[in-house]
Amino acid sequence: MHDLKIADTTLPEVLINGRFLTQRVTGVQRYARETLQCLDELLAEGAGEFARWTLLTPAGVDAPSLKRIRVESVGRLKGHAWEQIELAWRAKRGLLFSFAFTGPLSLRRQIVTVHDAAVVRIPSAYNWRFRLWYRSLIGRIVSRAPRTIAVSQFSADEATACFGAPASRVRVSTEGWQHLDRVTADESVLDRHGLRDKPFALAVSSPTPNKNFAAIAQALALLGPDAPRVAVAGSADPSIFRSTAAQSDSIVKLGFVSDAELKALYLHATCFVMPSFYEGFGIPPLEAMSCGCPVIASTAPAIQEVCGDAALYFSPHQPQELAEQLRRLFADKSLAQRMSRAGLLRAEGYSWKESARLNLAVVKEAQCDA
Repeated sequence: MHDLKIADTTLPEVLINGRFLTQRVTGVQRYARETLQCLDELLAEGAGEFARWTLLTPAGVDAPSLKRIRVESVGRLKGHAWEQIELAWRAKRGLLFSFAFTGPLSLRRQIVTVHDAAVVRIPSAYNWRFRLWYRSLIGRIVSRAPRTIAVSQFSADEATACFGAPASRVRVSTEGWQHLDRVTADESVLDRHGLRDKPFALAVSSPTPNKNFAAIAQALALLGPDAPRVAVAGSADPSIFRSTAAQSDSIVKLGFVSDAELKALYLHATCFVMPSFYEGFGIPPLEAMSCGCPVIASTAPAIQEVCGDAALYFSPHQPQELAEQLRRLFADKSLAQRMSRAGLLRAEGYSWKESARLNLAVVKEAQCDA
């Protein structure tokens, strides 16, 4: 932390919930980290001077270096206990702002961010205790909060339909891909898995049911000997790819890959496949488009909102449609080139800086209403 001005103690406090810094980086944590950094840059440029800004973290957290946002370690607890007890106590005198879903149940003056309603729409992905806690917690918070942020218009609608957020108090943010600009592509992943100079589709896997990776295996089975290679990055459920539907020469399991390796895969893949039943936004297809990688995606509403006419679509319930789109793209180089150009153009409309600008506007609006 450097270049911090002495805060005007007469200004109201905006306190940022830093619990996300203790969590593994997935979509929500990526959004939080990138938007926080861009928000700090906006504040350094003179925005946000209506308040004092402080990032509150649990003890022992390795906080990012920030120019205008103070960092304050609070308490001794961790996880939900820290958020519900120690964060709640510290934040009771200001406006608490969370880049993630949750915050202290006891606070009225807070803003949380709804990324999706998977806990409601995909209940099989969660145990009953988690479902009950999250639905109750988020619903109680957003029903009283001065504002609620959602990462897409689809998620905004879900915040109202599934958690009861008053539509008049929900505001829409966005997401970005510029974190890939900070890394140099690590092409060793191509050599390590025999992908150098070979056509392949890329998928970023997760064992959760809504990711629908069974559709890829089923599409490859339908294509038979004409099936392309599909490189799968991440923690794929091995049962999905166990049958003859996905023969060993069609599926290349990459396991965990770094951001640098993922960037190399996007740059060299023939296409990226996103088969999800449900998403609240969809950073991976946006990342792919920013690298010029054509996208084949399911018709999940949030993915269509993000990708627009820059992707080829298929019903997540119809693997034969995915098989046909794979056949088209691998056979038609001119189509692949058109989709690549369309994706690059589409990606230009998204940025973490815009996410920060929109978040800042919502905080200011809520602060002015106080």
